[in-house]
Amino acid sequence: MNQLFTPVRVGRYTLPNRLVMAPMTRSRADDATGVPTELVTTYYAQRAGAGLIITEGVYPSATGKGYVRTPGIIDDAQVTAWKHVADAVHAKGGRIFMQLMHAGRISHPSMQPNGGLPVAPSALKPEGQSWTASGPQDYVVPHALSMAEIAAVVEDYRNATRRALEAGFDGVELHGASGYLPEQFLSSGSNQRTDEYGGSVANRVRFVLDVLTAMIEEAGGDRVGLKISPEMNFNSVSDATPQETYTYLVEQLNGLDLAYLHVALFGPTSVDYHTLLGPRFDGAYLIGSGLDQPGAEAILSEGKADATVFGSAFLANPDLPERFRRHAALNSPDKDTFYSPGAKGYIDYPALSDSPSA
Repeated sequence: MNQLFTPVRVGRYTLPNRLVMAPMTRSRADDATGVPTELVTTYYAQRAGAGLIITEGVYPSATGKGYVRTPGIIDDAQVTAWKHVADAVHAKGGRIFMQLMHAGRISHPSMQPNGGLPVAPSALKPEGQSWTASGPQDYVVPHALSMAEIAAVVEDYRNATRRALEAGFDGVELHGASGYLPEQFLSSGSNQRTDEYGGSVANRVRFVLDVLTAMIEEAGGDRVGLKISPEMNFNSVSDATPQETYTYLVEQLNGLDLAYLHVALFGPTSVDYHTLLGPRFDGAYLIGSGLDQPGAEAILSEGKADATVFGSAFLANPDLPERFRRHAALNSPDKDTFYSPGAKGYIDYPALSDSPSA
């Protein structure tokens, strides 16, 4: 039996298949307001055949915005727009989690309230540039969060979780990868604090656990997931002891009864983190990044994961599960339109049913 199309329990839900749509930045929200447009509703509804959709990163506080035209979940207008998205997915029988993403230092004053500095665990400037409304701009030295400000950011995640549920989402995922704020706390290269949020592995993991606890208090653990990507080293983040860091983190998760752990690996790593972390996590284990259908089937048949996560394949193929069922050809993603505004390369990829020969 092809396990891709068997049901699987993830948190409080039984998903109809094991094809999860990955969170992917698409930059189609209104830049001034962070409100998702009607295009966003159409985009997610087209892909409701996934066992679970995880949205693009959504900023949980005004300081969390890191890119132009990315959406938020911090006010009533955003909640109302996201409700249209959730309702449209549910109308087609789908499930959808919202990914909460605070960019931290991977931002620019032009996207911050009152032109302020981006925030981070430590005042360390990342390498690279931010893509702003006026084009690429060098990153700046961020503002190091005080203890009181850390507590406020944790509350922002709590409030964002509540708003996501108000909008009708089935759950939320904490983005703990890609060099954004949670991973900035996790990683020794970006966290040089000397208080209870820095130094030892236990201290560097504390922020992620505090945020997850706040999210769980709003949603219940069975509606909360976590994404991590050990040794991804994206956005100028690095850790001196990643095996120790992520082993400790995952071992701490088991008391939280999370819905799932989403682990995406990119490029060569010092160890096979799926072998290292998968047996240590007692909830649903999701594997993503660079998968094709045979690879996903092999992962499931070997018991390495409970579900598999697809990114650009879902981006370009709104009916990806059906294409896999039929072993049909896939549309190729147009990288030039990944982050451009408008419908092109967003909601105009054809489904099999759009073809006269389908």
